[in-house]
Amino acid sequence: MAEDFARAVDDGLKLAKRIYFGKDRAVAAPRPPAPMDRSSTTQPYLPTAPMVYAVIPDPGIVDNPDLPSYQPHVHGRCDPPALIPLQMNSIELDVDCYLDTALVTVTGSWRVHCVMGSKRCDCRIAIPMGEQGSILGVEVEIPRKSYTTQLITAEDGNEFEKTALPETGGFLKPNIFTLTIPQVDGGTNLSIKMTWSQKLTYNQGQFFLDIPFNFPEYVTPAVKKISKREKIYLSVNAGTGTEVLCKGCSHQLKEKLRSAGKLRFAYEADVLKWSNTDFSFSYTASSSNIVGGLFLQSAPVHDVDQRDIFSFYLFPGKQQKTKAFKREVVFVVDISKSMTGKPLEDVKNAISTALSKLDPGDSFNIITFSNDTALFSTSMESVTSDAVERGIEWMNKNFVVADGTNMLPPLEKAVEMLSNTRGSIPMIFFVTDGSVEDERHICDVMKKHLASAGSVFPRIHTFGLGVFCNHYFLQMLANISCGQHESVYNTDHIEERMDKLFTKALSTILVNIAIEPLQSLDEVEVYPSNIPDLTSASPLMIYGRYRGKFPENVIAKGLLGDLSSFSTDLTVQSAKDMPLDKVFAKNVIDLLTAEAWFSEDKQLKEKIAKLSIQTGVLSEYTRMIQLENTEELKPSETGGKKKTTSNGEKQKMISRTIPLQSLGIGFGDKTATRENVPPGFGEQKAPDAAEKFVKAASSCCVSLCNKCCCMCCVQCCSKLNDQCVLVFTQLFTAIACIACFECCSTVCCSGDDG
Repeated sequence: MAEDFARAVDDGLKLAKRIYFGKDRAVAAPRPPAPMDRSSTTQPYLPTAPMVYAVIPDPGIVDNPDLPSYQPHVHGRCDPPALIPLQMNSIELDVDCYLDTALVTVTGSWRVHCVMGSKRCDCRIAIPMGEQGSILGVEVEIPRKSYTTQLITAEDGNEFEKTALPETGGFLKPNIFTLTIPQVDGGTNLSIKMTWSQKLTYNQGQFFLDIPFNFPEYVTPAVKKISKREKIYLSVNAGTGTEVLCKGCSHQLKEKLRSAGKLRFAYEADVLKWSNTDFSFSYTASSSNIVGGLFLQSAPVHDVDQRDIFSFYLFPGKQQKTKAFKREVVFVVDISKSMTGKPLEDVKNAISTALSKLDPGDSFNIITFSNDTALFSTSMESVTSDAVERGIEWMNKNFVVADGTNMLPPLEKAVEMLSNTRGSIPMIFFVTDGSVEDERHICDVMKKHLASAGSVFPRIHTFGLGVFCNHYFLQMLANISCGQHESVYNTDHIEERMDKLFTKALSTILVNIAIEPLQSLDEVEVYPSNIPDLTSASPLMIYGRYRGKFPENVIAKGLLGDLSSFSTDLTVQSAKDMPLDKVFAKNVIDLLTAEAWFSEDKQLKEKIAKLSIQTGVLSEYTRMIQLENTEELKPSETGGKKKTTSNGEKQKMISRTIPLQSLGIGFGDKTATRENVPPGFGEQKAPDAAEKFVKAASSCCVSLCNKCCCMCCVQCCSKLNDQCVLVFTQLFTAIACIACFECCSTVCCSGDDG
C-alpha cells in the first residue's frame, strides 16, 4: 500500500507540471528526488508531516482554478489515481505533554490549487504520527459542508461493512492514517483539524518528543502574495512537582510559563517556507534516585466508569548505584516458514546484540520452534565470550525455517530450565509471527507454572511480528508474568523494536512492586493487574479505579538487584489539570481487550466499546465512520445568489454516513499462519485477470500524460505535413497492435508454466 501511494504521488508531481501559476510565483515546479534516492526507496514520497492530496483519476481536470493554462486535453485515465500534494496556507501545532503521553492537535488550511474551478476531485488527508501514535479524530470544514470522524460499536458498524471501501480511509502504514473527503470543488479551501496521541520516549533520565513536521517544498503556495503563518504551542506537565529542565528543541520556541513540574512555550511567525524538520523537544524532570508520586482525580461526569481515578508513577532516575540483577535469559524463537528471509535474519541480529549486552555471571539459552523444538544447550550456559560466540554460530546453522507453529512445548521447556533460579531474575523472550488454536490454553498453563515458581518467577517478554499473530494473546502472556510486550506490524523495523524490548527488559532494577495500602479500598482495579517491573530504560506508569477514601500515606515497595527490600513514600496530589482518562486511554483499552479476548466476557467487550467511543481511541469492538453534514439549499438560494438566514434561524443540515473499513489489528490469522504467509502490513491480494488488463491498457495513457502535455508538443505537431502525418499514423497503429499483443500475453500467459 505504501509503495502504491508513493508511486501515485510521483505521478501527481508530474501532472502538477501542467499548472501555470503566472509570473508572480514564489517556488519552482515540483522537483522529484535525485535518481539514486528514488531507486533505493519510496520514502521521499510518503508524508513526513500532515498532508492533503488531490485524488486525480482524470488528468484532464488538472489546471489552475484561477488562471487557466490552456493546456491540450489529455485522453485516458490514471489508474490508480494520481495524488497531487495540495498547497498549504497555514498550520498550527498544539502539543500537551502529560507524564509519558503527548496529546497532539494540528490545525491547518489547504487549497485545491490544481483542479479546474468547474471540476471536482476527492481529497485525501494523510496523518503521520510519532511513537505508538493513535488517531483520535479528524474534522474538516469546506463551504456548505463539514466532515467529522466518529466511533460507533462494531455491531452498529456491521451494516456498513459491505459498503466500506479501502480508499475512504485507513492506515497506509501503522503510523500513517489516511482519510478521504469526497468531491471537493477546484479552488476550495479546506480547514482541517486532526488530533492524535503518542508516547514520549525515555533515555537516561530524559523524555523525548518527536512529531512529524517536515513539509516538502512543493506544499508552499506558489504565489508570493499569500501570507504563510506558522504556529507552535507546547505545554509540559511532568507531574513531578520538581523543576523541569529543557534539554533541546528543534524550533525557536519562546518560554511563556515555568513552574514546579510545568513548562509552556509558544512560537508564531510569518515564514517564507514551511518547517522542513520534525518538531522535537527533550526535557528532564527526575532525580538521580528512584522517585514516585500518585495522582487522584474524580471521574468525569459522563464517564463510562464512575469510580474515581488514581495513577502512580516511578521514575528510575538518572544514575543507579544499586546492584544490578543477575539475569538468566532464554530466547524462544519461531522459525516457521513465514519467517523466511529478512524477519528471521533481523531476529538473529537482535539476539546477537542482546547476548553481547549480558554480563559475566549471567546465563542464557536459545530455543527454536516450528513443529519441533530445538535447543542450543540442554542446560543454561554461563555468559562467556566463547559461549556467546557458540550461541551465535548455532543460530547461523539452526535458524532454518520449517513447517508448523507449536508454541506450548518450547515455552514449557523454557520455564522448566528457569525453575531452579536463585539470586537472579529469570526472563523468557518469546518471538513469533503466527497465531495458533490453543492460545488460551497456553495462558492457563503458564499461569499454573508461574504460580508455583516462587517469589521471583520467570518474566515472559513477548514480541509479535506482523498482523497475523495474535498481539492480544502476547499481551496477555506478558501481563500474567509482569513482562513487557512489544510489536512491529511490518518488516521495516524488526531489529530496532526488538533491541528496544531487550534493552528495556535487561535493565530491570526493581521487581515485585506493590502499592500499600491499596487493599483497603473498595472495588479497586489496577491496569495492568500485575504491576510490571521498573527498568532503568523506562519509567513505570500505572492507572487504576477505586471507590472509597484514598489513604493519605501511600508506599511503593519492591525488591532490588541485591535482593534487598526497597520502599519509598509516594506524594499524593490532586490531578486537576491533567486528563488522566485520556492520557491512559490507549493503554487501558489494550489491556482490557487482552482480558476480554482471554475471558470471552461479553460485558467486558461492551465496556471497552463504550470507553473507546468516550475517549475517541480505536478498539477491536468499535468502527470509525465519517459524518458528512451539508447545508440544505433553500429555494431562494438555488437561483444563484446566496441569502443569509435572519432572526437567529439555523440552517438545516443534511447528514450522510461514510463508512470506513475496520481499523483494528484483529486477534490473529490462523489460516495465514498455517499457510506460512510472511508477516507484513497492508499487503494487497494478487490482481485478477480483469485488473491486469485494465492496468496494462491504461498505463500507456498515464505515461503519455506525463510526457505529452506541454505547448511545445502541440506546436511541433502543427507543423507536420500530410505525408508525415500519414507515416506517423501507420507507425503508431503498428506500435498499438504490438502493445495490445503484449497486454493479451500478460493477461492470458502469465502463469508459471509459460
